[in-house]
Amino acid sequence: MQIRLETVMTLGVAGVGVLMLGVLGLFVYNSATATPIHPAASAMPSTSAPALPARSDDAIERAREVVRLAVAEQNLPGASVAVGVNGTLAWAEGFGWSNLESRALVTPQTPFRIGTASKLFTSVAAGMLFENGTLALDSSIQTYVPTYPEKAWPVTLRAVMAHTAGVTRDAGDEENLTERCEATTGGLRRFAERPLRFEPGTEYRYSNYGWILVSAAIEEAAGQPFPSFMRTRVFQPLGLRDTFIDAAGEPMRDHATFYFPRFAADPRYGPQPPREPDYSCFSGASAFLSTPSDLVRFVMATTSGTLVKPETMTLLQTSQRLASGEETGYGLGWDLETVTINGESMPAIGYDGTMMDGMVATVMFLPKLNVVVAITANTAFADTATLAAHVAEAFSPAVARAQ
Repeated sequence: MQIRLETVMTLGVAGVGVLMLGVLGLFVYNSATATPIHPAASAMPSTSAPALPARSDDAIERAREVVRLAVAEQNLPGASVAVGVNGTLAWAEGFGWSNLESRALVTPQTPFRIGTASKLFTSVAAGMLFENGTLALDSSIQTYVPTYPEKAWPVTLRAVMAHTAGVTRDAGDEENLTERCEATTGGLRRFAERPLRFEPGTEYRYSNYGWILVSAAIEEAAGQPFPSFMRTRVFQPLGLRDTFIDAAGEPMRDHATFYFPRFAADPRYGPQPPREPDYSCFSGASAFLSTPSDLVRFVMATTSGTLVKPETMTLLQTSQRLASGEETGYGLGWDLETVTINGESMPAIGYDGTMMDGMVATVMFLPKLNVVVAITANTAFADTATLAAHVAEAFSPAVARAQ
């Protein structure tokens, strides 16, 4: 019996060893076969917008060098950046390739999928309807989406927007992204019958699915299809010409090809062959495409009272509280963080957009500096958040001098 036990233990240890060697071998193989997309950062192609009125050449040169190095080090096919200072677009530039196969360049006008950062647009749309009295945040979600079944506890629109409603989360990189939804409510079938994860208001747990509900509520309150409302009431009035939605019946313009890392959720190992995802079932949760320039213009518009009143933006960008009194660090569609810029801690408002659980976009508004930075990438698991902070650091000395 003792010999048998020792044999089993020996075989078990040997099996673990073989497994570890196999995993190590995969890392070695993928590292050895990964081809740098941009072997020399200095040779990376880029296309900048024409001279802009608020530009600071020194800041742009610093930021350009930061972006080139980051795109090369992360092995991203392409990225795009825009910066707004004191309410004016100061810089916009595309880097690398929009499509690796055709070698199409990224330009400031190249739309990218922004993933879950779509919620910024949807949040403000809800705020517009809240202001005119057609949408009530504390009404039950069934008031606007009667096809969503009643749950064990009441669910309000506010709780859904705050990620405190208990709505289940999506499947990340295992989500079905080949199905085409013909209506905003089409995505409900993915989760509507599932029970809540907890009593609303008692916990904060992110739910991308929840914002499909928010989109459907906006559609009902507006009396207009959600894509049409966003186009005619938000994008066109602000001149956001390069922003649109992946939805049935909506024109799908040329845009940056989306890539997914071939190994370990790490772009440094290179991308898989591209497969165009279909986000039509996700509506205002993650179906928008945009450019950093449009994203910067949009955020600047929210700070000027162009679309909604300042008090409405304050409502949307105020951290929600649980029943316990604990703050969530999240508003009604806006993430609230503290970042360090050149050694100084300051509040940041915005979003890190993800697709298939990997970051593809960052929108960062720094109220203290009155600076907006937006960055998009065309591969999942790009670290756009760190890059956005570094770009803000490049601009902060020029901003400080101007102030």
